[in-house]
Amino acid sequence: MAGFAGYDMPISYPTGAIEEHGITRRSVGLFDIDHMGQFEISGPSAESFVSRMVSARISDLRVPMSRYSLLLNEEGCVLDDLFVYRLPKSWWIVVNASNRETDLAWLKSKASPGVQIDDRSDETYMIAVQGPKAIQLLDALATLPVSATERFGWCKTEITGVPILFGRTGYTGEDGGELFFPAEKALYLWEYILNRASELGIEAKAIGLAARDSLRFEAGMPLHGHEISTSINALEAGFKWACDFTKDFIGKTALKAIATRGLARKLIGLEVSGGVPREGYKVADNQGRVVGSCVAGMFCPSVKKYAANAFVEPGMANPGTALKVIIRGQPKDAMVVKRPLYIPAYRR
Repeated sequence: MAGFAGYDMPISYPTGAIEEHGITRRSVGLFDIDHMGQFEISGPSAESFVSRMVSARISDLRVPMSRYSLLLNEEGCVLDDLFVYRLPKSWWIVVNASNRETDLAWLKSKASPGVQIDDRSDETYMIAVQGPKAIQLLDALATLPVSATERFGWCKTEITGVPILFGRTGYTGEDGGELFFPAEKALYLWEYILNRASELGIEAKAIGLAARDSLRFEAGMPLHGHEISTSINALEAGFKWACDFTKDFIGKTALKAIATRGLARKLIGLEVSGGVPREGYKVADNQGRVVGSCVAGMFCPSVKKYAANAFVEPGMANPGTALKVIIRGQPKDAMVVKRPLYIPAYRR
């Protein structure tokens, strides 16, 4: 266990992080992600407000759809990344735990009189069910099968009498979904899913933060405070695709100016030989000149490689470029590779 965003969180269970990673890739992993925050935004001006606050287009979202987006400051840097769900009468926003309070304050500071913002985090529990057999398992448990829900869509169903908002989303690179339901049913539903999986002969285990990190890293998904942060702008992090420049949003003007003058650095992936790369390790060219630094690094169980994400000078960002990562004072061979290392199942 370790502290994370004000919560005591499991780094790993007795299964062990490497095996937890493998279970999620081959069958079903259960993730307790109640540390995430959920806001509901309603009112006559809700749509125009949400559209201005997030970087992605939402005007084309219809019930039951959702979309990944960024929450930016005026400088175009990333306050948070989030999911926006279009509900029948409101917008459901899912944010990161460490940013819940600052996100809420930011949204409220920009809200007009026609906007109602309610923090539903404490009353709402969130469990992720991820893996190639996740939908099969949930279909067996839910009153309304979730398999008919498209990727990034949502539906309402029930599991053993517990009302569920199911979103076909996740943070692992596998199929599956995220369940939103009343917090008082958390332990009951958690144990029910695991027990029923065992009865059905479907391998399913609880998964901790260590495997969650390696799963998302392999699949090219960012973690706030690493690949994105309030000191990293959306363009250098490679998230131009999450920004709709045909509409107005906070940070748009700054990003257009950055694009005009050119990026000072770019996020890249590195395969590393001879050691484990870690956050903060320097990246150098073959002459020893420091050209950037790592923001995350680890062993990747699915692809069986040591890898890092790093920000480097744009001229060093092309795949195939040979670089060095300084590990405990020693330069180790590294090569720029295309991200992600593991292609998410729903993109194949």
